[in-house]
Amino acid sequence: MILEMKVPSPGESIKEVEIATWLVKDGDYVEKDQAIAEVDSDKATLELPAEASGIITLKAEEGDAVAVGAVVCHIDTAAAKPSGSAPAAEAPAAAPAPVAEAPKAAPAPAAPAAPAATYATGTPSPAAKKILDEKNIAPATVSGTGKGGRITKDDAVKAVPSMGTPTGGNRGVDRTKLSMLRRKVAERLVAAKNETAMLTTFNEVNMTPINVLRNEYKDAFKAKHGGVGLGYMSFFTKAVTRALELFPDVNSMMDGDHKIAFDFADISIAVSGPKGLMVPVVRNAENLTFRGIEAEIKRLALRARDGQITVDDMTGGTFTITNGGVFGSMLSTPIINPPQSGILGMHNIIERPIAVNGKVEIHPMMYIALSYDHRIIDGRESVGFLVAVKEALENPVELLCGGNPKKAFEL
Repeated sequence: MILEMKVPSPGESIKEVEIATWLVKDGDYVEKDQAIAEVDSDKATLELPAEASGIITLKAEEGDAVAVGAVVCHIDTAAAKPSGSAPAAEAPAAAPAPVAEAPKAAPAPAAPAAPAATYATGTPSPAAKKILDEKNIAPATVSGTGKGGRITKDDAVKAVPSMGTPTGGNRGVDRTKLSMLRRKVAERLVAAKNETAMLTTFNEVNMTPINVLRNEYKDAFKAKHGGVGLGYMSFFTKAVTRALELFPDVNSMMDGDHKIAFDFADISIAVSGPKGLMVPVVRNAENLTFRGIEAEIKRLALRARDGQITVDDMTGGTFTITNGGVFGSMLSTPIINPPQSGILGMHNIIERPIAVNGKVEIHPMMYIALSYDHRIIDGRESVGFLVAVKEALENPVELLCGGNPKKAFEL
């Protein structure tokens, strides 16, 4: 019996996928539920499992775009699983055929002597001499290709050093088709720039209070919560959900002529995966504890790293946080993740001198950036939101831990 395997629907709005990689070859025997291919949608990369055991016949090539429901392979379920066969005996090497000795060739007659050169070797032509004199190049350092070794104008031009001219390095070019996921990301980023009134406002945060808290409680936190660490992301997520409650317009989005406001905070967290940037969503982050946020971020990051992230993991989201600081970014203007209206960019933590109560002190400082859609968020809301994030991060004990860090960290 021949089973036709069709592309399943990865999500409600997805109509087409791309065959990223076949994990088996045409004619292979596959087991039921064995991963036979990786397919890219515009939201995620998913594995395609075999629906039955048998001999597979591929009906699509890597890189092909196929519609959801289209047949991508056949599986002959009646075919028996091939048994291992002994390797064929190696044939003895054939003896080399004797090579007849070629008769010695008669010496070639001597070529007639070339006529004497008209010019002395290394003498530049007038045009070449002008070029060499202008560039202070000694004629003796130039090899002439003209008659009798004369230096031509072309020889002089080639002898002049050219700034930026490659000299012997590799200059290969590799042309690779972008995956469907990467093409969709590019399309969405361009759309975000072209279809929103995007502005960015900046501020800076003194990270000393958070560092003091983490240094005091991170070991106990990790021991209590089964290896889940107390990172910066839980503090930033808590600060963002608090600021979204204070400035709800930042937690809204445009839909034609209407504004959609949310009374919950589904925070998209940008993470780096093997297929590029992924943005899984931490649902109802406003109700999660520090441990809950850190555990959920860790779970989603591991799924992204292992290529197991699903469309559902990345669907929705009312606001995004991205951390370019892990790659060393000092300052950037993050691009809105549509259809959301705001995104917060974290950056590298650098010790810098700042004024504190009239005195210069050195503190770990971080620049933060809020990109927002000015069609729906005014300057007062955007600046106020970022100031509220800053205030919470610089006073985490009172504003994020309710005055009791041990209780907030569930210790």
